[in-house]
Amino acid sequence: MNIALIGYGKMGKAIEALAVQKGHHVVLKIDEFNADSFTQEQADKADVAIEFTGPHSAVDNILQCISFGLPVVSGSTGWLDHWSQVEAACKEKNGTVVYSSNYSIGVNLFFEINIALAKLMDSYPDYDVSMKEIHHTEKKDAPSGTAISLAEQIIANLGRKQQWTNDTQRNPDEISIRSERKDPAPGTHSVSYHSEIDSIEIVHTAHTRQGFAAGAIMAAEFTANKKGLFSMKDVLGL
Repeated sequence: MNIALIGYGKMGKAIEALAVQKGHHVVLKIDEFNADSFTQEQADKADVAIEFTGPHSAVDNILQCISFGLPVVSGSTGWLDHWSQVEAACKEKNGTVVYSSNYSIGVNLFFEINIALAKLMDSYPDYDVSMKEIHHTEKKDAPSGTAISLAEQIIANLGRKQQWTNDTQRNPDEISIRSERKDPAPGTHSVSYHSEIDSIEIVHTAHTRQGFAAGAIMAAEFTANKKGLFSMKDVLGL
């Protein structure tokens, strides 16, 4: 598989190292310094693009891949208010987009546990829920995309919660997400249900970026001969 890397920071380099180890070829590396070199001619050399940049550039990168007919796996977060634009372009151009706020296989299993726990706790209103996420200081968005995904899963399955806040909870229908930034911290997410009697907590802690890189490459392999919008749930068959 020939891969174009869009974003060549720590995540891009981790993906490159593992991709080469798995026998794939990185044929193109795009970052802020050579973005103008990403042309149709260059895109045609790749089978798939893996995009890890930031909220300021992700949408343009994804739309450009769609316009080039290049399947794209995106792990950038903080841009989902533009999701409808990407969805429309993908449908219009018959493109291929895989998006996940987190490509770790462990995190995606954690998502399923989170949903199951929220459904279970829906019948027990004495338990209030809160969240915490910890990332490295270079993380640009807060709360993390993974934390937002977790919160939205809870809201969809816990009737007493209607919205999340990245602040202290002010209303009973809110979920408070506390964000901490410190080094080194690839990523920790916790969901806590607390009552006067006891507490229940689920936690996922990433030890390295290797898990994110492995999931992104798995998603890139998944795109072969596929059209449409997909998530890691599709990639993992969950």
